[in-house]
Amino acid sequence: MPNYDDENERIQVPRFEEAAGFYTSKKRSVQMSKIRSRNSKPELILRKALWSKNIRFRLHDRYLPGTPDIVIKKYKLAIFVDGEFWHGFNWKNNKERIKSNRLFWIPKIERNMQKDIRVNKALREMDYIVFRFWTQDILKNLPKVLNQIELFLETRKLWK
Repeated sequence: MPNYDDENERIQVPRFEEAAGFYTSKKRSVQMSKIRSRNSKPELILRKALWSKNIRFRLHDRYLPGTPDIVIKKYKLAIFVDGEFWHGFNWKNNKERIKSNRLFWIPKIERNMQKDIRVNKALREMDYIVFRFWTQDILKNLPKVLNQIELFLETRKLWK
């Protein structure tokens, strides 16, 4: 098990190419090409819900580590909407479910997890609070997610 917190031990991911022994079907390739890192359905749902509650924010701030999906600068809050596959949801159990191209996907996802830890640490050093929500939490339990954000903002307002 790699050490996700070690800054000197960056997990190496092989290039995904046929020369390295990795293959993908045309159908899978089309599916994967449609995946985007910004403006995903769960992210849009969360943004719309925050906006309707009069919570104003910035999107994808390139000047912050990890380019958070949603940033509320006034309260130093960075929000990430993480996909379960890409960021290793329940990784110990789900790792075994990967059947094809395991030599690529397992290090890839573990490196993403390692990067998430580094980004969280860098943001905390800048006095930001980091919220990471799984896409399934937003899709299935949006009121709980909104409540968590609103509670944080209310407590921050009291501090100022």
